[in-house]
Amino acid sequence: MAEGIVEAAQVEKLKALLGLKDDEPDLYVEFALENAEEVIRNYCHIEEIPTGLSTTVLRMAADIYRNEQMGSVGVPRSVSSVTIGDTSTSFSTSATEFSESIMKNYKAVLNRYRKVEF
Repeated sequence: MAEGIVEAAQVEKLKALLGLKDDEPDLYVEFALENAEEVIRNYCHIEEIPTGLSTTVLRMAADIYRNEQMGSVGVPRSVSSVTIGDTSTSFSTSATEFSESIMKNYKAVLNRYRKVEF
């Protein structure tokens, strides 16, 4: 995969994996793919994504797309705490939590391709 270029085949695959219809805009899917590729290149200190990480790119892009709710106006929120007595629910909008959790999911795979940088 060339640096910064999202292939049409990748976009179609990701749309299919996400259950999106062909008439839905590709912009959000392309952004999620570019974001996933950028995260991988930065973490691994590499210029190009190896073919061995093509599935990982798609999985990570799908996670990014779903978590960030691409195309919706609202900010993604998750429940941070729940209290049953007198009913209390708190929501979190921290993107930092998601970025940290996404790396936990993929570090084992990405570490195989990571280059040491001094």
